[in-house]
Amino acid sequence: MQINEIVKEVGQNAREHGWWDGEERTFGELIALCHSELSEALQEYRDGRQPTETYYGDKGKPEGIPSELADTVIRIMDMCDHYGIDLEAAIAEKHGFNMTRPYKHGGKVI
Repeated sequence: MQINEIVKEVGQNAREHGWWDGEERTFGELIALCHSELSEALQEYRDGRQPTETYYGDKGKPEGIPSELADTVIRIMDMCDHYGIDLEAAIAEKHGFNMTRPYKHGGKVI
């Protein structure tokens, strides 16, 4: 399956499960939801979980850093579906550009 096919499937699933019902979320709210998933991944790490560790919560729900990173990607894919962003093309274009950058470009410490 190609990235854009997964984007469409993720968007359809979100709509079918009511995530787009009612008042439309703002762009800022959608970005904040992406941030929240990354914050949940950080909290898992702070709680002593390993980056590759998956454990299972209520009703077999996958938990841990991999799951939170997956949630982040799913949120981003849902946004791309909603706004009509060709994520596959954007990734290819940005990756191609990044390949032309010099070693440790930007001179930042982190």
